[in-house]
Amino acid sequence: DDASTDGTAEVAKQHGARVLSVAHRQIAATRNAGAAEAEGDWLVFVDADTQLTPAVLRGAIAALEGGAVGGGARVEFEGTAPLVPRVLAAVFMPIYFGLRLAAGCFVFATRDAFHQAGGFDPRLYASEEVSLSTELKKLGRFVIVRDRVITSGRKLRTHTVREMLQPLWAMLRSGRQTFAKRDGLDLWYGERREDTPAG
Repeated sequence: DDASTDGTAEVAKQHGARVLSVAHRQIAATRNAGAAEAEGDWLVFVDADTQLTPAVLRGAIAALEGGAVGGGARVEFEGTAPLVPRVLAAVFMPIYFGLRLAAGCFVFATRDAFHQAGGFDPRLYASEEVSLSTELKKLGRFVIVRDRVITSGRKLRTHTVREMLQPLWAMLRSGRQTFAKRDGLDLWYGERREDTPAG
């Protein structure tokens, strides 16, 4: 629970989760804190607005039992979204997953491989899943399971195409240092916008 202001921590506790409270306001550092507390041999990182299907979980387990060091899954966005973001996502995602990169909303790894890879890079405020995917691929087989997790389409609905592409343009100009500070990363750290599904 990274300094959340809603009832997420209480809901988690009510459902039997052990809640670790931190105040990093940084995705990578918070995930690393959770990994440090976890006791199992396999680690699974799932965004709060992402749903795992039984098929995805079976695929991840099969990959790990088959010797993979880690992986991710393809993504399906829930709800409706404007046409242009949907088209961009449809074009971008096959390329992204074709490079065997895990989406940030769902990443899994063996504990040993995760620590050998250095965990999520704590210097990054975004794209930490790309960095981890790259490091894990150096250690062994990295699997993108065929089935899809279902994740929120809220950002597609509440942000303009320009806002969604701005971090990518900045990275192309300045490299990964773009993600070494929170400034300019409102897509992940900005105030939550009211979600009005597109018609």
